[in-house]
Parts: sequence; structure tokens; C-alpha cells
Amino acid sequence: MRTYIGQQQAISAEDFVELALGTPVELWLGAEGETDEERAARLDAARDILADPEFSNLPDDVARIAAEVIEAHAPELFNVVPLVRPAGFRRISRKGAAA
Repeated sequence: MRTYIGQQQAISAEDFVELALGTPVELWLGAEGETDEERAARLDAARDILADPEFSNLPDDVARIAAEVIEAHAPELFNVVPLVRPAGFRRISRKGAAA
């Protein structure tokens, strides 16, 4: 099954997020091994993008996408198995007068 955002095909999860947000993921998360200057430039560019009226809904879009991913993968994310207490384990009450 193919996934399209607009007229662009999303091949990987990274492509999907980038196309859905309209910006590269690395802009927000950074890249491994980036220098302090590269980080400062990246954050400056991110601030400029957030100031642009076209991207004013970006934080809401990110929250919506995250909620959709959690909803789609909830069974795997919340695969909780209740722990069973071992049989024969009982707490002994020591209330009352001492002998």
C-alpha cells in the first residue's frame, strides 16, 4: 500500500513526518554530531519557521500526528500483562496482644 501526502509519496516513516509537517525532521531534532554553530543555526531557522504564519499551526499538527500514531499503535504500545501473585503467599497479621 502506498501513502501519499499531497502529490508526494511517503516511502518511510521519516518521509511521512517530513511531508506531513512540511519541514525536515532534522530541523527539529538535530543531527548526530552537529557542532554548536550548526545547532544555533538550526534553532534560528526553526524560530523563523515558527514565526511564519504558514506554520502557525505546526505545534498543533505535531500533537495531532503524535496522537494518531499512538492511536494506530496502541495495542503494541500498551501491551500490558497483569502480574499474578504467587499462590500460597499470605501476609500474616500480627495484630493483637503479644504473648
